[in-house]
Amino acid sequence: MINRIIDAALRNRWIVLLVAAAITIYGIYSVKTTPVDAIPDLSENQVIIFTEWMGRGPQIIEDQVTYPLVSNLQGIARVKNIRANSMFGMSFIFVIFDDDTDIYWARTRVLERLNYAQRLLPDGVTPTLGPDGTGLGHVYWYTLDAPGVDLGELRALQDWYVRFALQTVEGVSEVASFGGFQKQYQVIVDPLKLQYYNIPLMDVINKIKANNNDVGGSKFEQSGIGYIIRGLGFIKDLQEIENVSVATLNGVPVRIRDIGSVQMGGELRLGIVEENGQGEKVGGIVVMRYGENAKEVIDRVKLKLADVEQGLPAGVKFKVAYDRSDLIEATIGTLKDAVIEEIIIVSIVLFIFLLHIRSALVVVITIPLSVLIAFIMMKWFGITSNIMSLAGVALAVGDLVDAGIVMVENAMKTLSGETD
Repeated sequence: MINRIIDAALRNRWIVLLVAAAITIYGIYSVKTTPVDAIPDLSENQVIIFTEWMGRGPQIIEDQVTYPLVSNLQGIARVKNIRANSMFGMSFIFVIFDDDTDIYWARTRVLERLNYAQRLLPDGVTPTLGPDGTGLGHVYWYTLDAPGVDLGELRALQDWYVRFALQTVEGVSEVASFGGFQKQYQVIVDPLKLQYYNIPLMDVINKIKANNNDVGGSKFEQSGIGYIIRGLGFIKDLQEIENVSVATLNGVPVRIRDIGSVQMGGELRLGIVEENGQGEKVGGIVVMRYGENAKEVIDRVKLKLADVEQGLPAGVKFKVAYDRSDLIEATIGTLKDAVIEEIIIVSIVLFIFLLHIRSALVVVITIPLSVLIAFIMMKWFGITSNIMSLAGVALAVGDLVDAGIVMVENAMKTLSGETD
């Protein structure tokens, strides 16, 4: 069989050259389109469901949120396992699907069940799906470098300007913010004044909610002209909260400022983010979408950050905290160096021992062709170019060269014997 293949190749050299050219072209296309990452993603094919119900203990969360959701998620097609975790104020459910299941098909099936399970949850509790990324999707971290700028201002800039801009980048699933203070309008109520005016605390909360709203009215016509009536009630500053009326005492309104004070403060924090001992920092984590090319996503994020930086206030700049593209480029560079070194060494050795340039070229050509064939197979089987797969290709090149050297040397000796 092997003799027939060799004989056919020798008799049809142009066909062999065309096949080699086709492999080269398709191999180069596979190299450019195969997703590139530094680390192989071995995470499970899962959909995360997050539910928040603040102020409730783990047992209440387990009984009224986690259990109803898990029981209704049972029976989804191609589900391998369902895991859950209940903690103070939060519930996490991990729906594990078969490895060959499309992630977006799985998310659609989970959403269908959540629409039904929503009616079993307490009022005001809404489960949400986690981002369509994996644990290795954190491809880029950055901080806002602005010495002397208030952390609350930086966090607002990150949440309302930078994050929204980066979420429009193709391949980005989510931009998670960290550090700083999240601004809040805080009403500090004096309990003694509430007791004096006989005003329940829930009345204060409901009055503030009711006043922070626009209401629609009807159409009013006068002198042939129609007027649309509506009430403007959205709160814009602290003074408007202070003027909210919560009760009436002897015909005199009791306002928020009469029973307490209003201030701008930060939301309660469970931790801080510090960088190299230089103080607190504010920044974001770019999470890559499932199955995307990490190198291309990072390049697009960098281009977007360059555009966003032009709109930042004076003195505020981006500082890279983690960039996976450095490791990716180092991994690709290692494979390139290994292949080039292998070609040079093999060429020198064959030329010294065989003193025949064309024989050396036979082995040298097989090295890049075998690498291209490996990338074609990787693309067909959905394997990303990472430090493990590229290391395997580099090691396999050595074994392939050994066989080529032996075959070329045997052919040279055979031809020399026939000539003699």
